Amino acid sequence: MNDFTVKDINLYKVGQQKIDWVAKWMKVLNRLSDQYKNDNVFEGKRVTMCIHLEAKTAYLATVIQRLGAEVWITSSNSMSTKDDVCSALAKNGIHVHAVHAADKKHYQKYLKSVVACNPHVVVDDGGDICELLHQNPQYAKNLIGICEETTSGVQRLKEKERNGNLKYPALAINDAQSKYLFDNRYGTGQSTWTAITHLTNMTIAGQVVVVVGYGWVGRGVAIKAEGLGAEVIVTEINPWKAMEARMDGYQVMPIN
Repeated sequence: MNDFTVKDINLYKVGQQKIDWVAKWMKVLNRLSDQYKNDNVFEGKRVTMCIHLEAKTAYLATVIQRLGAEVWITSSNSMSTKDDVCSALAKNGIHVHAVHAADKKHYQKYLKSVVACNPHVVVDDGGDICELLHQNPQYAKNLIGICEETTSGVQRLKEKERNGNLKYPALAINDAQSKYLFDNRYGTGQSTWTAITHLTNMTIAGQVVVVVGYGWVGRGVAIKAEGLGAEVIVTEINPWKAMEARMDGYQVMPIN
């Protein structure tokens, strides 16, 4: 029986349209789905996901389900949660517990709902599920390992490892070249400006944009700002990264 917590199950048609549209463009997932569709590689496995919950990540969940897993999913950030997409997942038999703009109390409740299945594999974003499993090891009896995809989440894992407190195997997905080059740099670089322009309706051309930090995300934000016609200033405490920003053509200043 599919258990779920969504805002309105009747929103599923719009959500399914969004998932179907992004599916056309997610070629790596489609290739994996076709390659392993007859193997049931995840048969008998329970997968828990805590991730920004929108159409692209929803399609990832459906592919994992298609390859044999039973999937529980919640959102790592309630403000990015798309209620119609969550409803579509629920309609497709995925155990989804997520509502847009949920408060901290409900967020914690949803986290517990998706680990109560005693997952075999966890896909985490930010480290909250990992933290919960360390505090409540009764939910980790079957755990094979954790995939963590964010810089902050990986830092939390590495701190546990240094202190000898990491109880479960973990993959630092954020350290993969394809993650920090394509997702952190180009993906976040574009989505940041998409969000800013949608929220403010401002023209970016001619504006002065200050980018704090010149890591992979900062580089992506800077290059997209430049492409939109902004004057870009970078602040950076690492001298080598500051020099790189200067050589890339940006002004570099102290943050004051």
